[in-house]
Amino acid sequence: MAVHISGTTALVTGANRGIGKALVEALLARGAVRVYATARRPESLEPLVAAGAGRVVAIALDVTRPEQVAAVADRAGDVTLLVNNAGVASHMFGAFDDPRWITAGREEFEVNVLGTLAVTQAFRPVLAAQGGGAVVNIASVGSFVGFPVALTYAAAKAGTHSLTQATRAMLRDQGTFVAGVYPGPTDTDMATRLPFEKTPPTAVAHAILDGLEAGVEDILPDPVARQMGAAYFSGPKQLEQQAVPA
Repeated sequence: MAVHISGTTALVTGANRGIGKALVEALLARGAVRVYATARRPESLEPLVAAGAGRVVAIALDVTRPEQVAAVADRAGDVTLLVNNAGVASHMFGAFDDPRWITAGREEFEVNVLGTLAVTQAFRPVLAAQGGGAVVNIASVGSFVGFPVALTYAAAKAGTHSLTQATRAMLRDQGTFVAGVYPGPTDTDMATRLPFEKTPPTAVAHAILDGLEAGVEDILPDPVARQMGAAYFSGPKQLEQQAVPA
């Protein structure tokens, strides 16, 4: 199902930087009538609000706080496109038995998996009332293979991938289109420590919207994503064996 960006009302979580910020800008450029931009610190969204000419609404949202999730869904009752972008990553460089992995993993699962689920649950009736709408979950190429440097992050993003598949099945009857996005290394604050060539977030954002407008369910928005996605869907075990060592 093609998702028409022009004329839509969208909500983007984690919109103050990186892919989220670039998505807000791309949505505005393609004719979205309103974009609700959320972040834990709403003051960090002021540049987007200023540039949005009245079309950007900043809202405080920590996706791990149920009362905030409920309040945002109540306030943004006209949303037709939900983008679950908020996420965290530890990108630790530690040994396997480093106890910090457990602490990092708890936060990564809480935000990247359960936070995505909580926001989608809150907006399910909103989207149904709008005729179905669309949900976009920002996962990662880490959903396909577990890199040692991203032990718990990759596990959490694999959870996001599975959550996306199940959500697609469970919301199909209400007419909601559900897409997963699997970016490779992107030039964002979250990826500063990663020693890879990175794609600009603006390019990733426009590739995501291109995929939505083409009705693509599994969006691979950059060269690394397309390479790894092709390898995963054709031979996941071979991709696992080629994972970059720590």
